[in-house]
Amino acid sequence: MADHSAVARYANDFARPVDAVVADLESYAQLLHKWQPVQNLVSRETLPDLWSRHFADSLQVLSLLGPGDQSFIDLGSGGGFPALPLAIALKGSPAHFTLIEPNGRKVSFLRTVARELGLLVTVEGARSDQVDSRETPAPDVITSRALASLPQLCAWMKPFFAPHTRAILHKGREHVEELRESATRWDFDVVVKNSDTDASGVLLTLTNLREKSAR
Repeated sequence: MADHSAVARYANDFARPVDAVVADLESYAQLLHKWQPVQNLVSRETLPDLWSRHFADSLQVLSLLGPGDQSFIDLGSGGGFPALPLAIALKGSPAHFTLIEPNGRKVSFLRTVARELGLLVTVEGARSDQVDSRETPAPDVITSRALASLPQLCAWMKPFFAPHTRAILHKGREHVEELRESATRWDFDVVVKNSDTDASGVLLTLTNLREKSAR
């Protein structure tokens, strides 16, 4: 049975009534179950815990957003996390999401969800390094979940970063080592917040991302 309470705890940050958000998440869940057998959108082990492990895990990003955050880029969107639950929660607001995903079948899935739920979402069927950042407005927020190590993410995010941009990244217990490795090439400010849904997970908020000058 769907655990709606897992997502209702974030209702204060929704742009519309919780019942409307839950209804769209139910539709999203149905589409995900339908597509899962032919396209591995989430790991089989986590599918029974979809509402807590994926929906609530994505929605916890809402508490880190500000009223001026309207433009989002999500790298390596896969099955749509965290971007699609965030787009569902903020539906009806000016928030627009650009999802970057190179896998063709996953792109089809993401576009299907966005179309059927009427979300303000654009899906780019490409790798992040294939998307021309000069033709992409600098986002307020960059998100990514379970895509790559932090040093690699910094390299992929840098072309999209503007002075006002923040990155909010889901990371696991390895985040301390990844921060240490990143510091050899990158400078940034970081705030670490413990995850609501994963005892060993965190959300990293990065600002002022810049590459260290060669010596």
